Amino acid sequence: MVREVAIPNEVREPGTGVGGRGPNVRPPAGGDGGGDEGRRQPEGNPRFRRRLLRARIGLAAAAVGISIFFLAMSSAYLVRQGTGPSIGRDGREVGAWIPLVLPQIVWFNTLLLVISSATAEMARRQLFHQPALTEEWLGLGKPTQRRALPWMGITLLLGIGFLVGQYLAWQEMNITGWADMKNPSSSFFFIFTGAHAAHLIGGLVALAWAGLATALSRPLETRQVLTDISALYWHLMGAVWLGILGLMYFAR
Repeated sequence: MVREVAIPNEVREPGTGVGGRGPNVRPPAGGDGGGDEGRRQPEGNPRFRRRLLRARIGLAAAAVGISIFFLAMSSAYLVRQGTGPSIGRDGREVGAWIPLVLPQIVWFNTLLLVISSATAEMARRQLFHQPALTEEWLGLGKPTQRRALPWMGITLLLGIGFLVGQYLAWQEMNITGWADMKNPSSSFFFIFTGAHAAHLIGGLVALAWAGLATALSRPLETRQVLTDISALYWHLMGAVWLGILGLMYFAR
C-alpha cells in the first residue's frame, strides 16, 4: 500500500529570494516613512530640484532689480561728477565736486566681506556634500548640520563685523568734517553705503533663518534651499560692494 505524502510549500522569509539572498529592499523615494518626509531626501530628488530651481529664479529676478537700482545710482554719481558747480545767489560756486578721501577702515571692511562670501559658500557646499547627504538620508546622524553650522556662524559674525566697520567709517567721515561739507561726493558715499547696508541686513536675516533651520534639523530639502539662496544672495552683496568701492575709488 502506497501512502501519498503531501509536500509542503517552501516557506520563505518575506522579501527573501532564492539562494539565501537578503531582502530586496529599495530605499523610499522620499522621506523615511515616519512622518519626516523630505528630511533625508537625496539631492537628486526631482521635487527638490524643481523647488531649488524656483527659488533660484526668484533670486535671479531680485538680483536684476537690485542691480538696476545700484546701476541707476552709479549713473547719477557719474553724471553729477561731470556736471560741475553751480553759482549761488551771492555769486559763489556751490556744489563743487571735491574728490572723496575714503576712510581707511573701508578696506578692512571689504576684506571682511570677501572672507564672509567664502565662508557662506563653504556653508552652502556642506549641505550639498554627497557623502554627508547619503549618511543623513540613511539615518546615520546629521553630518550636514554638523558641517554647515560653523561656517554659517562665521559668516554671520563677519557680516555683523562689516556693518560695524561701516558705521565706524561714517563716524570717521563725521569727525573729519566730510559730512558737514556740501560736497556731492561725500553725499554719494553715505547714499551708497547706506543702501548697501540695508540690503546686507536682509542677507543677514536670510542667513540667520537658514542657520536656525539647520540648527533645528528642519527637513534637509528646506535647509538646502534656504542656505543655497542665502549664500548666493550674499555673493551678490559682495559683488555690489566691490562695484561701489571701485566706482568711488577710481571715479573720484
